[in-house]
Amino acid sequence: MNFSRRNFIASASTLLATSATVARAAPAPLVSQPVVQPVGPEPVALDLVRGSGVRPDLFMSAMEALDRHGARVRRDRIGIVDFSAHSSLPRFHLVDLDKGETQSLLVSHGSGSDPGYSGWLQRFSNRPGSNATSEGAYATANYYTGKHGHSQRLIGLDPTNDNAMNRAIVIHSAWYAEPEIVERSGKLGRSQGCFAFSRRGLDQVFAHLGEGRLIYARKMGGLASG
Repeated sequence: MNFSRRNFIASASTLLATSATVARAAPAPLVSQPVVQPVGPEPVALDLVRGSGVRPDLFMSAMEALDRHGARVRRDRIGIVDFSAHSSLPRFHLVDLDKGETQSLLVSHGSGSDPGYSGWLQRFSNRPGSNATSEGAYATANYYTGKHGHSQRLIGLDPTNDNAMNRAIVIHSAWYAEPEIVERSGKLGRSQGCFAFSRRGLDQVFAHLGEGRLIYARKMGGLASG
């Protein structure tokens, strides 16, 4: 789905403005910039964001994370992971904010986040040895070759994932993240907390993000973290 960066920004402003209008009892506005009132019941820019496959609320949260950590990452492209979705669905969204383009890929979550192997992420954890996925914002770091082949290290930028380096939470490919696994079992296999992709998916992630860009992982609606 194609949509311009201007539409992305307009969508963000419109969503924040709508939230501020609904929460009239709030002591202060959600943003400092002037409130932009939406025209009509369904702003066109919001339709474009929804049409991209990225949840609008998750996109907004990712944009806030990009603002918080903008000094540490480049702002032209991001990865947004929707862990509200089942592992059989393409839930890792590569977003090009300059070109207004998205592509969505399959990605595994950690076994510690889904101990019953349902395909649904049940919990996050930042603890070493948990084998769980951690939520929050990551910065893509250097490439290396390890037991899973070509891989990429990640820096956890939030208190919920700041053990990423110590836990060796990385991006890599894995046999259990191939589309054929979904066809066979209805869900992907599980990692030890890493973002595991198919071989083709890994190439797409590396080509899109490179080093020094943001990945934002979250399950909207909230989860207990351990």
